[in-house]
Amino acid sequence: MKTKRAAPRPQTKGLTLGLEGFAWISAVEGIKLSLESLEMFVEFDRLGLSDEERRTFIFREAQSHCRGA
Repeated sequence: MKTKRAAPRPQTKGLTLGLEGFAWISAVEGIKLSLESLEMFVEFDRLGLSDEERRTFIFREAQSHCRGA
């Protein structure tokens, strides 16, 4: 008797959300994006930043806020 095997899952490194997806998830969780956050995502799109460039920018911004700079 043959057993059924699940289809293999695609190998992915993660998921990167755009402004629409991030805004939708935030709204579902009851979080409203600040004007600063909205402007940041619009600027990312305008500059055509890659996912990695966006993550790096957000990470550096978070670091500067933690340091109080």
